[in-house]
Amino acid sequence: MAEQLSAQDWVDQGLKTLAKSGFTALKADPLAKAMGVSRGSFYWHFADIGAYHAAILERWRDVATEQIIASVKAALDPGRGEDPLAVLLKLTFGGRLALERAVRSWAANDSRAHEAVVAVDRRRLDFVEWLLKRAGLAEDVARARAQILFWTFLGFALSDQPLPPDRQQAVLDELLQIVER
Repeated sequence: MAEQLSAQDWVDQGLKTLAKSGFTALKADPLAKAMGVSRGSFYWHFADIGAYHAAILERWRDVATEQIIASVKAALDPGRGEDPLAVLLKLTFGGRLALERAVRSWAANDSRAHEAVVAVDRRRLDFVEWLLKRAGLAEDVARARAQILFWTFLGFALSDQPLPPDRQQAVLDELLQIVER
């Protein structure tokens, strides 16, 4: 690789590797070989593997949660004519599910990853509850439906039984009707 790599290049490679090969593949030597650079490049950007793992978890949080929340909040603009709940379902159920599975597997084996997953889950639940309350649902109903949506997402994300796109859309349409009632 002719150009100098940035820390973000390493993190992006880490996310791809994590999704494809799991957390045990997040090691400096194999990643450097895959990127065609020396291991020194890794240590130029990260003090150690722990710092690298922290950066990967932070980037996962941003991609899998904060970017989705920003897109849903943008859909709240009345001029856009989008249903924020429909946008949420489309983005979460159509997202990087291999990465979601890999991070959750990692969390089952690593306390730092576990803490990151717990924090992301709390952020997601709080946001969905807020969104449902904003849509007019009572607090207790919004909390219960947020939990149901979250469990549904987890079941789907952890399943290795993908649905054809038309069937998935039909399920999401039905889920949206259930939540909005």
